[in-house]
Amino acid sequence: MPLVSPLLAAPGAVAPPDDHPEQGVPWHWGDPFAEQRTAVRGVAVVDRSHREVLKVTGPERLSWLHLVISQHVIELPEGRGTEALILDSHGRIDTHMVLAHVDGAVHLDSDPGPEATSALPKGGKQRLREYFEAMKFWSQVEIADVSDDLAVLTLLGPDADRVLSALDISLGSEPYAVVPVEGGFARRMPWPGRSSVDLLVPRADLAGWWGRITDAGARPAGTWAFDALRVESLHPRRGVDTDEKAIPHEVNWIGSAAHVAKGCYRGQETVAKVFNVGRPPRRMVLLHLDGSPEIYPETGDPVRLGERVVGRVGSVAQHHELGPIALALLKRSAPVDAELLAGDEDRVVQAAVDPDSVPAEGAAPGREAAARLRG
Repeated sequence: MPLVSPLLAAPGAVAPPDDHPEQGVPWHWGDPFAEQRTAVRGVAVVDRSHREVLKVTGPERLSWLHLVISQHVIELPEGRGTEALILDSHGRIDTHMVLAHVDGAVHLDSDPGPEATSALPKGGKQRLREYFEAMKFWSQVEIADVSDDLAVLTLLGPDADRVLSALDISLGSEPYAVVPVEGGFARRMPWPGRSSVDLLVPRADLAGWWGRITDAGARPAGTWAFDALRVESLHPRRGVDTDEKAIPHEVNWIGSAAHVAKGCYRGQETVAKVFNVGRPPRRMVLLHLDGSPEIYPETGDPVRLGERVVGRVGSVAQHHELGPIALALLKRSAPVDAELLAGDEDRVVQAAVDPDSVPAEGAAPGREAAARLRG
Protein backbone atom coordinates (compact mmCIF):
# COMPACT_ATOMS: atom_id res chain seq x y z
CA MET A 1 0.00 0.00 0.00
CA PRO A 2 1.30 3.49 -0.81
CA LEU A 3 2.19 5.70 2.14
CA VAL A 4 -0.26 8.59 2.53
CA SER A 5 0.62 11.63 4.61
CA PRO A 6 -1.92 13.07 7.05
CA LEU A 7 -0.76 16.50 5.89
CA LEU A 8 -2.73 16.03 2.65
CA ALA A 9 -5.79 16.85 4.74
CA ALA A 10 -4.25 20.06 6.12
CA PRO A 11 -5.67 23.43 5.02
CA GLY A 12 -3.94 24.65 1.84
CA ALA A 13 -2.41 21.31 0.85
CA VAL A 14 -2.89 20.43 -2.84
CA ALA A 15 -2.52 16.81 -3.92
CA PRO A 16 -0.61 15.89 -7.10
CA PRO A 17 -2.41 14.75 -10.26
CA ASP A 18 -3.45 11.10 -10.33
CA ASP A 19 -0.63 10.06 -12.66
CA HIS A 20 2.10 11.98 -10.80
CA PRO A 21 4.96 9.99 -9.20
CA GLU A 22 4.66 11.96 -5.92
CA GLN A 23 1.41 10.38 -4.79
CA GLY A 24 0.71 10.48 -1.07
CA VAL A 25 2.20 13.87 -0.14
CA PRO A 26 1.30 17.53 -0.89
CA TRP A 27 2.31 18.71 -4.35
CA HIS A 28 2.15 22.35 -3.31
CA TRP A 29 0.51 24.64 -0.77
CA GLY A 30 -1.14 27.15 -3.11
CA ASP A 31 1.82 29.08 -4.55
CA PRO A 32 4.54 26.76 -5.87
CA PHE A 33 6.72 29.54 -7.26
CA ALA A 34 6.72 31.48 -3.99
CA GLU A 35 7.51 28.20 -2.23
CA GLN A 36 10.54 27.75 -4.50
CA ARG A 37 11.76 31.28 -3.87
CA THR A 38 11.54 30.74 -0.12
CA ALA A 39 13.39 27.43 -0.49
CA VAL A 40 16.23 29.31 -2.23
CA ARG A 41 16.33 32.50 -0.16
CA GLY A 42 14.97 31.52 3.24
CA VAL A 43 13.81 28.15 4.54
CA ALA A 44 11.00 25.82 3.48
CA VAL A 45 9.93 22.36 4.61
CA VAL A 46 8.75 19.61 2.24
CA ASP A 47 6.75 16.54 3.24
CA ARG A 48 8.50 13.54 1.66
CA SER A 49 6.94 10.98 3.97
CA HIS A 50 6.03 8.72 1.04
CA ARG A 51 9.65 7.53 0.90
CA GLU A 52 10.27 3.93 1.95
CA VAL A 53 12.71 3.33 4.82
CA LEU A 54 14.61 0.14 5.68
CA LYS A 55 16.69 -0.47 8.81
CA VAL A 56 19.65 -2.86 8.87
CA THR A 57 21.05 -3.94 12.23
CA GLY A 58 23.43 -6.58 13.49
CA PRO A 59 27.20 -6.91 13.98
CA GLU A 60 27.85 -7.52 10.27
CA ARG A 61 25.60 -4.73 8.95
CA LEU A 62 28.43 -2.78 7.28
CA SER A 63 30.42 -5.71 5.91
CA TRP A 64 27.25 -7.29 4.52
CA LEU A 65 25.95 -4.06 2.94
CA HIS A 66 29.40 -3.52 1.45
CA LEU A 67 28.88 -6.71 -0.58
CA VAL A 68 25.40 -5.98 -1.94
CA ILE A 69 25.33 -2.24 -2.70
CA SER A 70 27.48 -0.13 -5.02
CA GLN A 71 29.02 2.12 -2.37
CA HIS A 72 32.09 1.61 -0.14
CA VAL A 73 30.54 1.39 3.33
CA ILE A 74 32.61 -1.15 5.25
CA GLU A 75 34.19 1.68 7.26
CA LEU A 76 31.23 4.07 7.28
CA PRO A 77 31.43 5.64 10.75
CA GLU A 78 28.50 6.32 13.03
CA GLY A 79 27.18 9.79 12.38
CA ARG A 80 27.74 9.63 8.61
CA GLY A 81 25.67 8.84 5.55
CA THR A 82 26.14 8.33 1.82
CA GLU A 83 24.23 7.34 -1.32
CA ALA A 84 24.22 3.97 -3.03
CA LEU A 85 22.68 1.95 -5.86
CA ILE A 86 21.52 -1.55 -6.61
CA LEU A 87 22.54 -2.52 -10.15
CA ASP A 88 21.63 -5.48 -12.30
CA SER A 89 24.25 -7.85 -13.66
CA HIS A 90 24.85 -5.55 -16.65
CA GLY A 91 25.48 -2.50 -14.47
CA ARG A 92 22.09 -0.91 -15.18
CA ILE A 93 20.46 1.13 -12.44
CA ASP A 94 17.87 -0.70 -10.40
CA THR A 95 17.51 1.28 -7.14
CA HIS A 96 18.87 4.49 -5.65
CA MET A 97 18.95 5.00 -1.88
CA VAL A 98 20.31 7.39 0.74
CA LEU A 99 21.98 5.92 3.85
CA ALA A 100 22.48 7.03 7.44
CA HIS A 101 24.57 5.14 10.01
CA VAL A 102 23.28 6.11 13.45
CA ASP A 103 22.55 4.45 16.81
CA GLY A 104 23.94 1.07 15.77
CA ALA A 105 21.85 0.78 12.60
CA VAL A 106 22.00 1.71 8.92
CA HIS A 107 18.83 3.32 7.60
CA LEU A 108 18.23 3.34 3.84
CA ASP A 109 15.46 5.48 2.33
CA SER A 110 14.37 5.28 -1.30
CA ASP A 111 11.68 6.55 -3.65
CA PRO A 112 8.21 5.10 -3.05
CA GLY A 113 6.22 2.46 -4.81
CA PRO A 114 6.74 -0.98 -6.36
CA GLU A 115 8.84 0.57 -9.13
CA ALA A 116 11.40 1.74 -6.56
CA THR A 117 13.24 -1.49 -7.24
CA SER A 118 13.12 -4.24 -9.83
CA ALA A 119 15.99 -6.09 -8.23
CA LEU A 120 15.29 -9.28 -10.16
CA PRO A 121 17.55 -9.28 -13.22
CA LYS A 122 14.68 -10.40 -15.45
CA GLY A 123 10.96 -10.62 -15.06
CA GLY A 124 8.66 -9.54 -12.27
CA LYS A 125 9.26 -7.01 -9.54
CA GLN A 126 11.06 -7.47 -6.26
CA ARG A 127 11.00 -4.99 -3.42
CA LEU A 128 14.28 -3.83 -1.94
CA ARG A 129 13.70 -5.64 1.34
CA GLU A 130 12.94 -8.88 -0.51
CA TYR A 131 16.19 -8.55 -2.45
CA PHE A 132 18.16 -7.90 0.72
CA GLU A 133 16.55 -10.89 2.45
CA ALA A 134 17.45 -13.10 -0.52
CA MET A 135 21.08 -11.93 -0.25
CA LYS A 136 21.40 -12.29 3.53
CA PHE A 137 22.37 -15.98 3.63
CA TRP A 138 24.15 -16.59 6.97
CA SER A 139 25.17 -13.00 7.63
CA GLN A 140 24.48 -11.64 11.11
CA VAL A 141 22.10 -8.90 10.04
CA GLU A 142 18.44 -8.09 10.53
CA ILE A 143 16.46 -6.18 7.91
CA ALA A 144 13.26 -4.36 8.81
CA ASP A 145 10.87 -2.18 6.83
CA VAL A 146 10.33 0.82 9.11
CA SER A 147 8.38 2.95 6.62
CA ASP A 148 5.39 2.86 8.98
CA ASP A 149 7.61 4.10 11.82
CA LEU A 150 9.73 6.84 10.22
CA ALA A 151 8.74 9.67 7.87
CA VAL A 152 10.98 12.00 5.86
CA LEU A 153 10.70 15.80 6.06
CA THR A 154 13.20 17.96 4.17
CA LEU A 155 14.36 21.46 5.03
CA LEU A 156 15.50 23.57 2.08
CA GLY A 157 17.26 26.91 2.08
CA PRO A 158 20.08 28.94 3.63
CA ASP A 159 18.12 29.46 6.88
CA ALA A 160 17.71 25.72 7.53
CA ASP A 161 20.22 25.83 10.39
CA ARG A 162 18.19 28.50 12.13
CA VAL A 163 15.23 26.12 12.21
CA LEU A 164 17.46 23.29 13.41
CA SER A 165 18.69 25.50 16.22
CA ALA A 166 15.11 26.27 17.25
CA LEU A 167 14.53 22.51 17.38
CA ASP A 168 17.68 22.01 19.52
CA ILE A 169 19.36 20.01 16.74
CA SER A 170 23.10 20.53 16.23
CA LEU A 171 24.17 19.11 12.87
CA GLY A 172 27.64 19.32 11.33
CA SER A 173 28.13 21.22 8.11
CA GLU A 174 29.73 18.37 6.14
CA PRO A 175 27.58 16.62 3.52
CA TYR A 176 25.95 13.46 4.90
CA ALA A 177 26.61 14.39 8.53
CA VAL A 178 24.04 12.56 10.69
CA VAL A 179 22.87 13.13 14.27
CA PRO A 180 20.16 11.37 16.27
CA VAL A 181 16.98 13.28 17.13
CA GLU A 182 14.06 12.15 19.26
CA GLY A 183 12.81 8.98 17.61
CA GLY A 184 14.86 9.44 14.44
CA PHE A 185 17.76 11.42 12.97
CA ALA A 186 18.80 14.46 10.93
CA ARG A 187 21.03 14.18 7.84
CA ARG A 188 22.79 16.95 5.92
CA MET A 189 22.37 16.57 2.15
CA PRO A 190 24.38 18.16 -0.71
CA TRP A 191 21.26 18.51 -2.89
CA PRO A 192 18.91 19.92 -3.97
CA GLY A 193 19.97 23.54 -3.89
CA ARG A 194 22.74 24.89 -1.69
CA SER A 195 21.36 23.76 1.66
CA SER A 196 19.23 20.72 2.41
CA VAL A 197 18.57 18.68 5.55
CA ASP A 198 16.52 15.49 5.81
CA LEU A 199 14.71 14.84 9.08
CA LEU A 200 13.51 11.28 9.63
CA VAL A 201 10.97 11.58 12.42
CA PRO A 202 8.40 9.27 14.03
CA ARG A 203 5.52 8.89 11.59
CA ALA A 204 3.05 8.86 14.48
CA ASP A 205 4.13 12.43 15.31
CA LEU A 206 4.53 13.68 11.73
CA ALA A 207 1.96 16.44 12.15
CA GLY A 208 3.56 17.49 15.42
CA TRP A 209 6.99 17.77 13.84
CA TRP A 210 5.50 19.70 10.91
CA GLY A 211 3.94 22.13 13.34
CA ARG A 212 7.18 22.66 15.27
CA ILE A 213 9.15 23.20 12.08
CA THR A 214 6.70 25.71 10.61
CA ASP A 215 6.39 27.47 13.98
CA ALA A 216 10.21 27.85 13.83
CA GLY A 217 9.85 29.80 10.57
CA ALA A 218 9.93 27.25 7.73
CA ARG A 219 7.37 27.82 4.98
CA PRO A 220 5.37 24.78 3.84
CA ALA A 221 6.43 23.73 0.34
CA GLY A 222 5.42 20.84 -1.86
CA THR A 223 7.22 18.29 -3.96
CA TRP A 224 6.75 20.66 -6.94
CA ALA A 225 9.34 22.98 -5.35
CA PHE A 226 11.62 20.11 -4.34
CA ASP A 227 11.60 18.65 -7.86
CA ALA A 228 12.28 22.01 -9.52
CA LEU A 229 15.38 22.48 -7.36
CA ARG A 230 16.38 18.83 -7.87
CA VAL A 231 16.23 19.24 -11.64
CA GLU A 232 18.21 22.49 -11.45
CA SER A 233 20.78 20.60 -9.31
CA LEU A 234 21.12 17.92 -12.02
CA HIS A 235 20.15 15.16 -9.62
CA PRO A 236 18.20 12.32 -11.28
CA ARG A 237 15.28 10.35 -9.94
CA ARG A 238 15.41 6.64 -10.59
CA GLY A 239 12.64 5.48 -12.92
CA VAL A 240 11.94 9.02 -14.12
CA ASP A 241 15.34 10.22 -15.35
CA THR A 242 16.57 6.68 -15.95
CA ASP A 243 15.24 4.00 -18.24
CA GLU A 244 15.88 0.25 -18.37
CA LYS A 245 19.29 0.84 -20.04
CA ALA A 246 20.68 3.62 -17.82
CA ILE A 247 24.02 3.10 -16.10
CA PRO A 248 25.44 5.25 -13.26
CA HIS A 249 27.96 7.08 -15.48
CA GLU A 250 25.16 8.60 -17.56
CA VAL A 251 23.39 10.32 -14.64
CA ASN A 252 26.24 11.61 -12.43
CA TRP A 253 26.07 8.78 -9.88
CA ILE A 254 29.70 7.68 -10.21
CA GLY A 255 31.46 8.57 -6.97
CA SER A 256 28.42 9.92 -5.17
CA ALA A 257 26.54 6.60 -5.28
CA ALA A 258 28.76 4.06 -7.09
CA HIS A 259 32.35 3.32 -6.09
CA VAL A 260 34.58 2.51 -9.06
CA ALA A 261 37.35 0.69 -7.18
CA LYS A 262 35.27 -1.51 -4.87
CA GLY A 263 34.66 -5.02 -6.11
CA CYS A 264 32.08 -7.64 -5.21
CA TYR A 265 28.77 -5.93 -5.97
CA ARG A 266 26.55 -6.92 -8.87
CA GLY A 267 27.22 -4.83 -11.99
CA GLN A 268 30.67 -3.71 -10.78
CA GLU A 269 32.43 -4.95 -13.91
CA THR A 270 30.42 -2.59 -16.11
CA VAL A 271 31.02 0.31 -13.72
CA ALA A 272 34.79 -0.24 -13.72
CA LYS A 273 35.04 -0.90 -17.47
CA VAL A 274 33.14 2.20 -18.58
CA PHE A 275 35.00 4.33 -16.04
CA ASN A 276 38.47 3.07 -17.00
CA VAL A 277 38.41 2.39 -20.72
CA GLY A 278 35.34 3.92 -22.23
CA ARG A 279 32.71 6.60 -22.16
CA PRO A 280 29.00 6.10 -21.52
CA PRO A 281 26.80 6.19 -24.62
CA ARG A 282 24.59 8.95 -23.18
CA ARG A 283 24.83 11.87 -20.78
CA MET A 284 22.27 13.65 -18.65
CA VAL A 285 21.79 17.34 -19.42
CA LEU A 286 19.51 20.18 -18.41
CA LEU A 287 17.13 21.37 -21.11
CA HIS A 288 15.57 24.82 -21.26
CA LEU A 289 12.12 24.43 -22.80
CA ASP A 290 10.22 26.97 -24.86
CA GLY A 291 7.28 27.81 -22.62
CA SER A 292 5.45 30.14 -24.97
CA PRO A 293 3.08 27.44 -26.34
CA GLU A 294 2.14 26.49 -22.73
CA ILE A 295 2.58 22.82 -23.55
CA TYR A 296 5.28 20.60 -22.12
CA PRO A 297 6.80 17.23 -22.92
CA GLU A 298 6.26 14.28 -20.62
CA THR A 299 8.64 11.83 -19.02
CA GLY A 300 9.70 9.24 -21.59
CA ASP A 301 9.05 11.46 -24.61
CA PRO A 302 11.76 11.59 -27.30
CA VAL A 303 14.25 14.40 -27.86
CA ARG A 304 14.86 14.94 -31.58
CA LEU A 305 17.44 16.67 -33.71
CA GLY A 306 15.47 17.22 -36.88
CA GLU A 307 13.84 13.85 -37.56
CA ARG A 308 16.44 11.85 -35.62
CA VAL A 309 15.75 10.74 -32.04
CA VAL A 310 18.80 11.66 -29.95
CA GLY A 311 17.50 11.33 -26.42
CA ARG A 312 14.79 10.83 -23.82
CA VAL A 313 12.97 13.34 -21.61
CA GLY A 314 13.11 12.68 -17.85
CA SER A 315 11.84 15.02 -15.13
CA VAL A 316 9.96 18.11 -16.33
CA ALA A 317 9.65 21.03 -13.92
CA GLN A 318 8.43 24.61 -13.71
CA HIS A 319 11.24 26.64 -12.12
CA HIS A 320 10.59 30.02 -10.48
CA GLU A 321 13.52 31.66 -12.36
CA LEU A 322 14.47 29.39 -15.24
CA GLY A 323 10.92 28.71 -16.42
CA PRO A 324 10.14 25.26 -17.87
CA ILE A 325 13.14 22.95 -17.61
CA ALA A 326 13.78 19.23 -17.93
CA LEU A 327 16.44 16.63 -17.45
CA ALA A 328 17.18 14.52 -20.51
CA LEU A 329 19.42 11.64 -21.47
CA LEU A 330 21.10 12.57 -24.76
CA LYS A 331 23.28 10.46 -27.00
CA ARG A 332 26.90 11.52 -26.64
CA SER A 333 27.02 12.18 -30.38
CA ALA A 334 24.22 14.76 -30.17
CA PRO A 335 25.58 18.32 -30.55
CA VAL A 336 24.87 20.32 -27.40
CA ASP A 337 24.68 23.66 -29.24
CA ALA A 338 21.86 22.56 -31.55
CA GLU A 339 18.20 23.51 -31.34
CA LEU A 340 16.33 20.38 -30.32
CA LEU A 341 12.70 19.32 -30.16
CA ALA A 342 11.42 17.69 -26.96
CA GLY A 343 8.09 15.89 -26.70
CA ASP A 344 5.74 13.80 -28.77
CA GLU A 345 2.41 14.10 -30.57
CA ASP A 346 0.84 17.47 -29.70
CA ARG A 347 3.32 18.38 -26.93
CA VAL A 348 6.48 19.08 -28.94
CA VAL A 349 8.44 22.20 -27.96
CA GLN A 350 11.81 23.68 -28.81
CA ALA A 351 14.58 22.87 -26.36
CA ALA A 352 18.15 23.98 -25.78
CA VAL A 353 20.87 22.33 -23.71
CA ASP A 354 22.18 24.39 -20.81
CA PRO A 355 25.94 24.39 -21.52
CA ASP A 356 26.75 24.47 -17.80
CA SER A 357 25.12 21.04 -17.46
CA VAL A 358 27.49 19.43 -19.97
CA PRO A 359 30.63 17.71 -18.61
CA ALA A 360 33.81 19.66 -19.34
CA GLU A 361 35.11 17.26 -21.96
CA GLY A 362 31.98 17.83 -24.02
CA ALA A 363 31.36 21.48 -23.27
CA ALA A 364 30.16 23.60 -26.14
CA PRO A 365 28.46 26.97 -26.68
CA GLY A 366 24.76 26.92 -26.04
CA ARG A 367 23.83 29.79 -23.73
CA GLU A 368 22.65 31.81 -26.71
CA ALA A 369 20.16 29.12 -27.71
CA ALA A 370 18.81 28.92 -24.16
CA ALA A 371 18.48 32.71 -24.03
CA ARG A 372 16.49 32.70 -27.28
CA LEU A 373 13.99 30.27 -25.82
CA ARG A 374 13.65 32.33 -22.64
CA GLY A 375 12.89 35.39 -24.76
